[in-house]
Amino acid sequence: MKITFPHMGNIYVPLKTLFESLECEVILPPPCTKKTLELGVANSPEFACLPLKINIGNFIEAIERGADTIVMAGGVGPCRFGYYGEVQKEILRDLGYDVEMIILEPPRGNFLDLINKIKLITTQNNKTIKDLVRALRFAWKKALLLDNIEKQSSKLRPREIEKGQTDKVYNSLVKRILDVKDETELETLKEEISKAFSKIRVLKNKTPVKVGIVGEIYTVLEPFVNLNIEKQLGELGVEVHRNIYITDWVRENLLPSFLKPKDYKSILKLAEPYINCFVGGHGQESIAQIVNFSKKGFDGVIHLLPFTCMPEIVAKSAIPRVSQKFKIPVMTIVLDEHSAEAGFRTRLEAFIDMICHSKEVKNIAVLSGN
Repeated sequence: MKITFPHMGNIYVPLKTLFESLECEVILPPPCTKKTLELGVANSPEFACLPLKINIGNFIEAIERGADTIVMAGGVGPCRFGYYGEVQKEILRDLGYDVEMIILEPPRGNFLDLINKIKLITTQNNKTIKDLVRALRFAWKKALLLDNIEKQSSKLRPREIEKGQTDKVYNSLVKRILDVKDETELETLKEEISKAFSKIRVLKNKTPVKVGIVGEIYTVLEPFVNLNIEKQLGELGVEVHRNIYITDWVRENLLPSFLKPKDYKSILKLAEPYINCFVGGHGQESIAQIVNFSKKGFDGVIHLLPFTCMPEIVAKSAIPRVSQKFKIPVMTIVLDEHSAEAGFRTRLEAFIDMICHSKEVKNIAVLSGN
């Protein structure tokens, strides 16, 4: 069995660690590129959303590298993500690829269900539940560390003196985390990470514009799809905070209710005046997090979604009211295979310029006593 899975940000690091800790052979697809996109677009239904197309490209590239088993997440509720696995299985079959598709459905609060499904993948290696728990713990620690360095990088980029230094350190650390083989080595690496970030020279007195990013999880997490929006905003002097990281999604969707984040339900309630029920995907969370970012004093929010994404289209319809009530500018960006970096950068620059101008006007009004 040679396992592969789709890219979504840095999720490949803990997944590779998990399966290799259970002595499974992992075939990573290459990082998402224009070729990945072209393969996906050429072999997917035209009306399919961008994440499905990129996934298909990932799978074809991994199969060409020797993968024979695909592990894919499933979904529930009014979102097409729940159909991805079955649709992708049929597409690959029509293309003549003889691969096994293992779909891991959300456990709906029963974490043991998920553990048992993962254990089925590793039955040929005679691994025990204890081995599985140990592997999950190691993968989880890597995921936490990855989220941590992403957050630190987002704070440093707009403040760095030597442009690009943060990204060099970040990319190096991601590779180091991927290559770590045991928890003892991982603990040592934590100290090295602190030292590496402390060497980045920054403008200590600079107070950058703060922008939150919300939206559909794949477009928020996968840099190739969102055209490296966090890096681009950092270059424009913006401190970026996402509404969701890998470990957030795991806590909110896979863990038992008593292990979910304590503030998860209270944040969701912020969306109730605008979207008072689950609409699939992260539609409700997007609205809740816009309100939350406003309450935290953020200067603006960028809402990302793939073209035709129903849950985020529902969220988009509520955004004007939320933006007006909480006096926070929100820009929605719809992404598909035709998205181009040049126009994208121009939109980001215009949005940040608008925020900066608005802040200047407010400061002048305060100083003049109006």
